[in-house]
Amino acid sequence: MADNKTPLQRPASRAARLSAIEEMLVHHIVTSQSQLSGMLSDEGIEVTQATLSRDLEEINATKTRLEDGTVAYVLASNAKAATPKSAQQQMSRILSGLVTSVAAARNLVVVHTPSGAAQYVASVMDRQSLDDVLGTIAGDDTVLIICKDDERAASRASWLLEIASTSQQAGD
Repeated sequence: MADNKTPLQRPASRAARLSAIEEMLVHHIVTSQSQLSGMLSDEGIEVTQATLSRDLEEINATKTRLEDGTVAYVLASNAKAATPKSAQQQMSRILSGLVTSVAAARNLVVVHTPSGAAQYVASVMDRQSLDDVLGTIAGDDTVLIICKDDERAASRASWLLEIASTSQQAGD
């Protein structure tokens, strides 16, 4: 059963609901609570308007005017709306001294770091909300990135290696 289109399944918990809301605000332009409620419902998450209001407040989501004039919900951390290039530059600065090797193995990417840095590297990856990454697991000096399929893992490994190398080359 190698169906790569299987939707992400979430437990019926508050943490899972908050995570779903954050992902929707990062990946979609959400202009109203009723729109967000409908999107959550499509994912099998039923929520009252009062709970949704509390959830938005808890994750520090605010309505902000976007560059095109649309008023939409954004997370406080995304309020400045970093461009993809500046986000990649920021990741490069963070990861350049922490990634010592990268290898793809089937749908997995194995990332080696100095001792004690793996959880930080996994956290940086998790905050990127990458569509082809299902999740990360970190030990002391190794991060396992689980991708949707073999091809995406190979692509993600090359991307990560390029990002980790960029800042080092610029400083040489």
